[in-house]
Amino acid sequence: AVVSTQSGHYGRVCQLLEPKVLIKCRQNDIKLVNKVLAKSKEQYVALSKLDVEMKVDDRDFLPQDIAGGVELSSRQGKLKVVNTLEVRLEQIVNQKVPEVRSKLYGHNPNRRFFD
Repeated sequence: AVVSTQSGHYGRVCQLLEPKVLIKCRQNDIKLVNKVLAKSKEQYVALSKLDVEMKVDDRDFLPQDIAGGVELSSRQGKLKVVNTLEVRLEQIVNQKVPEVRSKLYGHNPNRRFFD
């Protein structure tokens, strides 16, 4: 699981900057997320100088068929940061498409956008 190699999902919490954050993970990752929660909160508070209440959702879980990660939400789900392996890979693919296109087909002087 992604979370198992990253003890600090606090970086994604910093994107929210909210006083209450609900963390959703896969059901089989709940012990691991709870294990790193205190350290993550400590690092978040040190970085942001803001207090935060982090709670792991023990009723609603991410699908078991994903590779892992967490979904952070605040304000009853109105603000959400998804940090799963699948979403991160999708972001990388979208960033690399222009580079791959240029390598495969060469530079196109008519191309105005590079996304």
